[in-house]
Amino acid sequence: MSIAHGPETVVLKPSKPTSLLAALLLHPNTVVSTAYLLRAVWDEEPPATARAALQTCVLRLRRLFAEYGISATTIEAVPGGYRMRSDTGTLDLVRFRTLAARAGAAADPGEELYGLREALSLWQGQPLANVASRMLQRDAVPALEQERLRVLERVCDLELAAGNCHQVLVDLYESARRHPVRERFTEQLVEALYRTGRQAEALAEYRTVRDRLRDELGIDPGPGLRRLELAILRAEELAPAPPRPPARTAAAAGAPALPPGASAGPTAPSRPGRPGRAVPPVPAFAGREADRGAMAARLTAARGPRLVVVSGAPGIGKSALARQTAHEVQEAFPGGVFTLRLARPDGTAVAVEEAARLLPDEAPGRCLIVLDGAAGAWQVLPLLAAAEDAAVLVTSRRQLAAVVATHGGAVHRLDVLRPPEAYGLLAGLVGPERIATEPAAARELACACGHFPLALRIAAGRLLTRPGLSVADCAAWIAEDPPARLALAEDPGLSVPEVLGQALDALDPELREAFLRLGAAGAAADPSAGESETVLEQLVEAGLLEDGPPGPYRLHDLLRSYARWRVRTRETAAPAAPR
Repeated sequence: MSIAHGPETVVLKPSKPTSLLAALLLHPNTVVSTAYLLRAVWDEEPPATARAALQTCVLRLRRLFAEYGISATTIEAVPGGYRMRSDTGTLDLVRFRTLAARAGAAADPGEELYGLREALSLWQGQPLANVASRMLQRDAVPALEQERLRVLERVCDLELAAGNCHQVLVDLYESARRHPVRERFTEQLVEALYRTGRQAEALAEYRTVRDRLRDELGIDPGPGLRRLELAILRAEELAPAPPRPPARTAAAAGAPALPPGASAGPTAPSRPGRPGRAVPPVPAFAGREADRGAMAARLTAARGPRLVVVSGAPGIGKSALARQTAHEVQEAFPGGVFTLRLARPDGTAVAVEEAARLLPDEAPGRCLIVLDGAAGAWQVLPLLAAAEDAAVLVTSRRQLAAVVATHGGAVHRLDVLRPPEAYGLLAGLVGPERIATEPAAARELACACGHFPLALRIAAGRLLTRPGLSVADCAAWIAEDPPARLALAEDPGLSVPEVLGQALDALDPELREAFLRLGAAGAAADPSAGESETVLEQLVEAGLLEDGPPGPYRLHDLLRSYARWRVRTRETAAPAAPR
């Protein structure tokens, strides 16, 4: 880690302030909890005076920033922790992610390749090499390296698709040697060698990685490498393949967060036209039996439109329900299950052209396509036209009336979990024995989470990482300020303020202010009072309000709590603005 000020660059020495700075910069523009920072600085053995020492570290960093012309207010003290404001001009990590995202949205492969190369140029040496924190070295450094390797894989795909086999060999030799069990690099290297006329070297590379996998892991190479070996032995001509679609690793906004170590569910096919992967069940999925049964019947029907739309508020469990249903019906689709995530981690919509490239073109039999996180009918309708006879399952905050009006199908508008379902989700995640010892506290915890799957999974993650924490203490702590405390600093997707804030910030200012006014009203008040029907209907369509007829409009308790927290933090922050 270093600080650059004009022509001068200062490499920070390993120290507790450096570890603190690293922990903040790894989560730019996000509230990082004090507990997480204490672990990052002192690992698992913080002293009794750690909180006071943490404040001292913050002061030392602020003085360092001031010395190099950086605003002393860059590190903000906020309820529950600290936040560091960063942008593309102040932090390479933010710039890398911005460049990578912008490149992924480019329509032209050459433009995408240029943007990704520019992003990779920001990496210099081993990340966090001068950071002493064992926790960050164990958890953060591998995650950062995976980000870089995914971009590098994409660059090599684009180079191979463009026929630049000679130019990419240097990158591939180095990557395949440094990451021998990451088969994609070896697959790309073997392909590049073979297409440049070096058949013997290509076979030698394949057999080297095959022997290593067998000796060290007891497994055989994947199907991609095996197909390449067969093509080489048959002397088949390998035409430049279309580049693989860029990998998307984060869940769509509004998808339920999973606890650490849990499966992230199905992925998109590696290339269009190949069967999708088997869909695993969602960890600890609970409830929604009626929805699942009706959705399964619709998707597997012999006649009629096999189209299902799952809509609802951010974090209410749309993606989890879609994944679980796909798991339960996958045997009815011999052509496979294909998942296309239509929203990026920052909430922006994937271009229709980019999503269309992921659609299967010649699936061997009837298939199921899951369109996850659709931004609107404009994004779904062209994909339905290209999907032809496939069954389609769409998740969206919006109800997509234009989609079902033109194509038929069914809409499932999700409500919060019923109390027994919320209790079952907690028991499945945390463990039935631990929950059964405090059943009343578990019900209080579910209530504090508003019976939202996202919030329940965050609370479960807190309990799982703190074996000594009682359910009652966790429930009482969260109930004091649910929006602020239903967040895990390790991942923005595991944060109620981040997920709901992303949805709210996507609205027009008029709708945003209307939502905040609704949240300020009492729970018993009629949300429709004083607001135009047009505004209310737009909030319903955005997933932030439940439509009324035949009853009144209503606002979920967790959304109401978030609206009040948002107003409160905005009012608190206003006087603190620099003069």
